[in-house]
Amino acid sequence: MPEHRRKQMNSALKLTLLFLSGYGFITQQVVANTWIRRLDEKILERDFLRVTPENTPLLVQLIDDLGLRSVTSIILIITAILISRRFKSWRPINLSILALLLLNLTVGASKLLFGRTKPSTGFDLFFTDSGLSYPSGHAANAVLTWGMFAYLIFRYSHKQPFEGLRLTYFVIIINIAVCLASLYRNTHWFSDLLGGLFIGSALLVATIALDRSITSTRQPS
Repeated sequence: MPEHRRKQMNSALKLTLLFLSGYGFITQQVVANTWIRRLDEKILERDFLRVTPENTPLLVQLIDDLGLRSVTSIILIITAILISRRFKSWRPINLSILALLLLNLTVGASKLLFGRTKPSTGFDLFFTDSGLSYPSGHAANAVLTWGMFAYLIFRYSHKQPFEGLRLTYFVIIINIAVCLASLYRNTHWFSDLLGGLFIGSALLVATIALDRSITSTRQPS
């Protein structure tokens, strides 16, 4: 393995552990009913910028849809297919499918395990039969799918405007917008979003670490 790929893989693995630790910490704090649950309640009880999921302005709904799995998955897969055809390699498609599978399995299992009710219900309960609020699938999905979208473009094209820093800003802006839209609509607690961001980031960089660990003559960098 080339030295630069080894360093990139090691960096990605370290970030994976860091993000997993962050997810574990947030999860422990939420389940233990600590300060972060008090913050969740204060944000919910605010007397400004309050709407219900059924009464959401169109622009906010469109922003929220940037974290919707059915929308972003299609965009990611189409991008992966186009890149795969251009470079005659299955790697972009395989990486995208792997990332989406990891996302669905991990976040889905976590939601079922914790069973947290959504803020729109007016109750903050854990381990219920119908609660699916923690961690936020929208936040995790926005990080992973748009992050993978940016990563594939960066790895297969260094031309303007697809520079790494600009793509990073692009992903950050989308994630902030999706999280703010969810808070505005009261579809997730603040801690749901934090947990989603951490687990989504962990899965993203874990997928990148795997990509860096396997060399390919058809990958430009």
